[in-house]
Amino acid sequence: MKKLRIALPLFGLVLLAAACNKKADFNYYYYEPEDYALLTQYLDLPETPHDYRAELPKHISSLGLTTRQVDQDKAILGRVLFYDTKLSKDGTISCASCHKQELAFADNAKVSQGVFGRAGDRNSIALGSVLNFSAYYGTDVFGASGIPFFWDNRAGTATAQNIASMTNPKEMDMSHSDIVAAVQAQPYYEPLFRMAFNSGQVTSERVSEAIAEFVNALGSYKSKFDKEAEKEIGYQVYYNSEYKDFANFTTQENRGKKIYLDNCSSCHSPTQSRPAKLQANNGLDASTTDEGVGGVTKFSLDMGTFKVPLLRNIALTAPYMHDGRFQTLEEVVEHYSTGVKNHPNLSEELRDFNGAKQLNLSADDKQALVAFLNTLTDQEMQADVRFSNPFK
Repeated sequence: MKKLRIALPLFGLVLLAAACNKKADFNYYYYEPEDYALLTQYLDLPETPHDYRAELPKHISSLGLTTRQVDQDKAILGRVLFYDTKLSKDGTISCASCHKQELAFADNAKVSQGVFGRAGDRNSIALGSVLNFSAYYGTDVFGASGIPFFWDNRAGTATAQNIASMTNPKEMDMSHSDIVAAVQAQPYYEPLFRMAFNSGQVTSERVSEAIAEFVNALGSYKSKFDKEAEKEIGYQVYYNSEYKDFANFTTQENRGKKIYLDNCSSCHSPTQSRPAKLQANNGLDASTTDEGVGGVTKFSLDMGTFKVPLLRNIALTAPYMHDGRFQTLEEVVEHYSTGVKNHPNLSEELRDFNGAKQLNLSADDKQALVAFLNTLTDQEMQADVRFSNPFK
């Protein structure tokens, strides 16, 4: 049975403060004192754990999206594992090495480097582009409707994704037994595993489950766009209320929002809730070099198609595209304005009767679209201590 841990409720604090400053005869605690003393030698963990629950704004929850309950203890353990470089072959790479909090959990390298300086194959996807992983992403509860992981959509769940990265020779290059040995060698993991699993036993499955719990707690829904959408759209998402001018947007940002809704939202989502399409070819090239989803499914219609992400925090996550070819948002916008190539699997949204469709945006339109994309930045997520590096 899991050990009972008592956290002092708010009303208890008030009563104690009012009790003539008399010292209490007993202490409330979450961690055993000896465990907390050990943990704080290595980690900055609060005495009372962070709350990983999430409440989605109305313009999102009205679409039927909800967050599932997060196991606090597993998320705490997962946070430590996410940042621990000891889970890599050469002791230099962690999950956070390629997913940096200040960059909305993206990487500023065209292609991230793994152990021993090995280059990866694709640009690291920004975890901060996702509204909330537990709301619709790859968890077992969603089945076929869950959004899969990686640019080629090859992993169905967060556990499958993180174990694939830990065992990838170009990333962390660990075997399952390597992972277990690395965790067992660190003294701070025994109490954390005991809290999370009622047992100090370490398995690669438990490591993967804990990291997935932390990832499923991540969320970004406090951008300028979200705060305005909460006021202007609320529960009216089915009435095209997103087209209304937002009161606290500039004229340029509102103009950019309309350009986005007219030209981009059919793939990426009008409300930045969940992607409207799972995969697409966006005309980066006229022929297939990287097979993308097709390399996994082997279907001809999937060749050269890739995951369609949300654009949350897009201003923080350069370089862009699966191969990191564009360094700025201006380059991305220019691609859709004049640079779309007529690939055989080019998405229908980017086709017209001449083949590849060019938006041919004016200079003012391009600036307005970039201005709108900047409203998708969530400053609070970048500074949220719940998702920060816990190591001293």
